[in-house]
Amino acid sequence: MKLNYFILMIGLGVATLTACKNEDQPNDTAGTPPAATDTVTMPEPAAPDAAVTPAVSVMPSFKMTDEQGRPVTLESLKGKKVVVNIWASWCPPCRAEMPSIQNLYKKLDKEKVTFVLLSVDDNMEDAAAFKKGQQLKMPIFFPGEQLPLLFNVQAIPSTFIFNEKGELIKKMEGMEDYDTQEYVDLLKG
Repeated sequence: MKLNYFILMIGLGVATLTACKNEDQPNDTAGTPPAATDTVTMPEPAAPDAAVTPAVSVMPSFKMTDEQGRPVTLESLKGKKVVVNIWASWCPPCRAEMPSIQNLYKKLDKEKVTFVLLSVDDNMEDAAAFKKGQQLKMPIFFPGEQLPLLFNVQAIPSTFIFNEKGELIKKMEGMEDYDTQEYVDLLKG
């Protein structure tokens, strides 16, 4: 019985990682972002045990790797405002919103604001090719472990903004225009 449960849990985990992949989309990760709806639906996460559910208003302890494969923890970025964007190169809405994120990135002081483009691509090369093709200057990171509860979202792209203390100050699920004075003010203030 325990073996069947374990196999079921492994299967659900694999399905969660691949369920939002859209096989009908062209695999041109370096090209112009296609027109799209504003989200790619993610499967609903399994309900966690209430006794171990962390507070979702605080930056989670989470291990990532940077583009060079070096380990980085999300917590190590506290002290700055942190913008975490969960995306994938195969996701049309993710691709479409990248230029507005890049424009916002250019307007802000890198000593006070950090951007974490957290790619959920199946491999790092796809995300790196998209970054190069779009001439993005923002750093890309990859999950170094299972996504924390806070980042188990229903759709990508999804963005989380934390203040200098690591407190969640804004969350968006779906495509957004970040090249606005509202976001500049939020991140400069």
